[in-house]
Amino acid sequence: MFSLLIFIAILSIMIVVHEFGHFIVARKLGIRVENFSMGFGPKLLKYKKGFTEYSLCLIPFGGYVKLSGDSWEECKSQSHEFLSRKPIERAGVIFAGPLLNYLLAFVCFWLVHSIGYPQLTTKVGDTIPELPARSAGIVKEDVIISVDGKPVRYFSELQNIIYTKRASEVELEILRNNEKIRLPVGLQSKVKKNILGVERRINVIGVIPIGEAVFVKQNFFGAFEYAGKSLWELTSITVQALFRLFTGSMPLRESVTGPLGMFYITSEAVKMGINAVLHLMAVLSVSLCIFNLLPFPVLDGGHLFFLGLEKLRGRHLNQKIEEKIHRVGFSLIICLAVFVFLNDVINFGVWEKITRILSKLK
Repeated sequence: MFSLLIFIAILSIMIVVHEFGHFIVARKLGIRVENFSMGFGPKLLKYKKGFTEYSLCLIPFGGYVKLSGDSWEECKSQSHEFLSRKPIERAGVIFAGPLLNYLLAFVCFWLVHSIGYPQLTTKVGDTIPELPARSAGIVKEDVIISVDGKPVRYFSELQNIIYTKRASEVELEILRNNEKIRLPVGLQSKVKKNILGVERRINVIGVIPIGEAVFVKQNFFGAFEYAGKSLWELTSITVQALFRLFTGSMPLRESVTGPLGMFYITSEAVKMGINAVLHLMAVLSVSLCIFNLLPFPVLDGGHLFFLGLEKLRGRHLNQKIEEKIHRVGFSLIICLAVFVFLNDVINFGVWEKITRILSKLK
C-alpha cells in the first residue's frame, strides 16, 4: 500500500508540475486560466480566485489546466483567449510544461547528491581467472587507490578509467595491509553491450568489488554541479534510446514500460530509500519531458510543430484537417498505451500470476 501511495505521489507531482508550467506562463502572458485541477473526476474541493477555479478531484492521477478559448468552438477572438494570441506566445505556454518537468528532474538530482547516495569502494572481493588482475598478483581485500597516478575512490571511477584507457597496461597503486604497492596490470579487450544494447569494445582487468559501500554526500554547490552532469547524461541516454527506437535498432517491446512497470520499479525504489525514489522521479520527469516534445499529434511537441507551420504559413492550419490529424494521433497513442500495458502484464509476471490463479480455481 505504501509503494502504491508513493507511485501515485510521483505521477501526480510530475503531471501537476507539468500543468503548472502551462498555467504560470499563460497567467504571465495575460491568458485567462479557467480551471487548474489537481486530479480528475468528481471535485472534492474547489476554490475560485479571479477568473480561475482551483479544484481537487477524486482520482489523484495528475491534473489539467483549462485555458480560455483553447478550442475553435469557444474562441471569440478576444485578447485573453489562448487561440487569439501570437504563435510564439502559444508556443511559450505549451513549451513551459515540459520545461518544468526538466527543471523538476534537476531539483531531484540536486536532492539526491545533497542527501547522499551509496558508492562501492575499490576494495577487491575477488579476481576473475584468466584475466590480467589475478596474474598480476592482485588478491582479495586489496584496495586500489590509483590508476597511472590518478586517484580513485569508488569502483565506478576505476571502471570508467579502465574501460576507456588506450594502452596495453596500467600501473595500479594498491593498499595491502596498510602498505602501498605498485603493480603493472595488463588490459584485456572485450566486447560488451551498454545500457542501450549497443556493442562496444572496452578494456577489463578482471576485478570484482567486495561489496563495501560508502555514503557520498555533496555540499550545496557541489550538488548543483553533479546534478547538472547527471541530468545531461540522462538526457543524452534518453535521446539516443528514442533514436534507436524509431530507427528500429532497439525493439519496442524491450524499451518501453507503462503504469504497471513504473509501479514495480517504484516498489523496488521504495525499498532502497528516499534517494532511489528521488532518482526515479528524475528519470521519469526527463522521460516525460522528452517524450512530450516529440513532434507527434496530441503531444506538446505536436502542438509546437503545428505552431511552427502556422508561423511559416502566416495563417492557421485548416481546422478540419488539424482535428483529423489529432484524432489519428490520439488513436495511435491509445494503441501504444494498450500495447505498453499488455507488454507490462507479460514482462512483470502479471499474466503468469493470473493463469496460476485461474488454474487453481478449476
